[in-house]
Amino acid sequence: MIYLIGAPPRCGKTILAKKMSKEIKIPWISCDTLDSISQEYVSAKIWVKKYPYSALRRKKGERDNDEFYAEHPPSKIIGLLRIEASSVHKAIETMIACEVADGNDFIIEGYQILPSFADKMIKKFGKQHVKAIFLTKFDVNKFARDVHYSSNSNDWLLKITKNQETFARVGKMVSEYSKIFNREAGGFGFSVFNMDENFYGQIKQAIKYLRKK
Repeated sequence: MIYLIGAPPRCGKTILAKKMSKEIKIPWISCDTLDSISQEYVSAKIWVKKYPYSALRRKKGERDNDEFYAEHPPSKIIGLLRIEASSVHKAIETMIACEVADGNDFIIEGYQILPSFADKMIKKFGKQHVKAIFLTKFDVNKFARDVHYSSNSNDWLLKITKNQETFARVGKMVSEYSKIFNREAGGFGFSVFNMDENFYGQIKQAIKYLRKK
């Protein structure tokens, strides 16, 4: 079974993938890895169009989150993320095809797993081979508080953020994008887990759902 986990940034996709991977002893991969690899095989001429989020982040070198989120509203960032997500779909689909053909179980997580893409993969490879869920977060204030509890030493949000108000700006983007994920996932009949409350309880329930036959 290929397990697809989609959500906006910072909703718990990686934590869910890692925990499930350890519990049932199957490998996992972040779509960010496939994103980085895909970018290496795109000409400089079309790179900005296909990977606009990455291009904007690198426009002035390694941009800090304070500058980036102060300059760009949530709607713009979400739009850029969605364009970049679609540019990685072929790489994700190729990986799914290879793992299904080899009869392997695998977990693939990332904001690039959009509900429409997950639906397409299930229709192409079958429900017996692909299963998907989605995570959301809507509470901006809680997001801004909880980000400080991260145990990841290489946390992209904490590492290059100095101003407290930036966490609320990121939370606003995540909240707005969660509304889109929630609406689209519901339209395709996918299960959605709200991670605002009882985070680890929701992680447990998500794993239980994914493992259910």
